[in-house]
Amino acid sequence: MESDNGRYDTYEMDCVILCITYTDCICLVGKNRLKEYSPKMSQTIAYLRTSTDKQDLGNQKLEILEWARKKEVKIDEFVEITMSSRKTKKQRRIEEVLEMLADSDTLIVTELSRLGRSTAEVIALVNELVARNIRVIILKQNLDISQHDMHSKVIITLFSLFAELERDLISLRTKEALAAKKKQGVRLGKPKGTLQKSKFDADQERIKELLRLGLSVRKIAALLGYNNHLALNTYITKRQLREQSS
Repeated sequence: MESDNGRYDTYEMDCVILCITYTDCICLVGKNRLKEYSPKMSQTIAYLRTSTDKQDLGNQKLEILEWARKKEVKIDEFVEITMSSRKTKKQRRIEEVLEMLADSDTLIVTELSRLGRSTAEVIALVNELVARNIRVIILKQNLDISQHDMHSKVIITLFSLFAELERDLISLRTKEALAAKKKQGVRLGKPKGTLQKSKFDADQERIKELLRLGLSVRKIAALLGYNNHLALNTYITKRQLREQSS
């Protein structure tokens, strides 16, 4: 701002001015301070998993690196794990990968089976990623899935149908197997009188001791920190702890 003496005074500004170009942003913050601001770039993450130590993660890594070289793509991070697909998503580092990925990022795997233990699980994961605008590339199946093109939408729809078909087939096979066993005279379920594990098992000796002292079930439950004395009473009755304590 020009003053009365013809000079220009500098005033500190509380606002932030952004000069935006196609490639970057320059921020003027306060007085005489320039700060360069670069928007967050999308990243490419590769997920590698083998079920046993006998299988080699290196082969998957080489396959992905070769693809990246041909496509001139930079792999920002490799997430590697040797773990059976029967383990949880957290143990297989799937949850970790989901937290790392953000809008417009890319996930690369060598094949669909690396992502889950069943078709339904894999499809659910792919659908979740696509819904978050994350591109999914599967090398072996030659799939490049995103939410922006019709080809990907067709693939996702087919995947969903296959997952539903798999669930129906599993249910049908289970029902047929149970029906066949029943026809053969096999009694299904646990044998009558089988006692399952209970949270009261750890205190069974103390319960018997307190019963010998003549305490009521309600008082025993309160002393041992159990809220439901009715469940404790059922436990005592089924295991005949009163008889054992007399």
